[in-house]
Amino acid sequence: MLIDTHAHLDLPELAHDVPAILDRAAQMGVHEIITIGIDLASSRQAVTLAETFPGVYAAIGIHPHDANQLTPEALDVFRTLSRHDRVLAIGEIGLDYYRDRQPRAVQRECLRRQLALACEVGLPAVFHVREAHADFLEIVTEYASALKGGVLHCFSGDWEIAVRCLNLGFYLSIPGTVTFSKAEIQQEVVRRAPSDRLLVETDSPYLAPVPYRGKVNEPSFVFYTARKVAELRQIPLEEIARQTTGNAHRIFGIDAREGERRSQS
Repeated sequence: MLIDTHAHLDLPELAHDVPAILDRAAQMGVHEIITIGIDLASSRQAVTLAETFPGVYAAIGIHPHDANQLTPEALDVFRTLSRHDRVLAIGEIGLDYYRDRQPRAVQRECLRRQLALACEVGLPAVFHVREAHADFLEIVTEYASALKGGVLHCFSGDWEIAVRCLNLGFYLSIPGTVTFSKAEIQQEVVRRAPSDRLLVETDSPYLAPVPYRGKVNEPSFVFYTARKVAELRQIPLEEIARQTTGNAHRIFGIDAREGERRSQS
């Protein structure tokens, strides 16, 4: 069994056909998906999807591209949404100095406020970090001891950055780009990372892996990412599936939540 730890089921490329997408995922052994909010509207939709479809969970937060939208009122809404039992994390949050769609000072403040929220509500954080690892690490180190874990979504750093993130107790989530022939730095990280800190994801509808590169990505394609990770680490695909699913369950507390749901039903 595989889990896609990062998808955007609410986006137009996928939202029109979610039941069929989930069926295709199940056929490829992908039985759990975390759908990720990037602003207030998509976070609400992520919660709705998680409450509608078994095996779907939600993360909520404001992406750095929309950092100026984190008003006190929005933060209160996120605080309320975080109480839903299908919400597993605060994210995706972080810094993006590649697109720079918001002033960097605004991005940093938005990250700090959402980190504080994650600490307050006792949820791990899902991070988007692009060409901003130095500032990210400086900020997140202040919160790491109080934070209930973190995930570097679409990890794009080199091994040195990976070690610094691992030392903070974070997990590295590997997307379909690892299947690209020129992804040598990312592939090196995959070879060297400890087995108990790796996750796999699609970031669908973006970043489809080989053999679907350039097409709309979907959760079923996480199979190809996992297969590449298994190849790089020279172990069976079944072992990678077991490891990455177990890691995801641990960082996001999925087994504990499902046990609690069953005891209440």
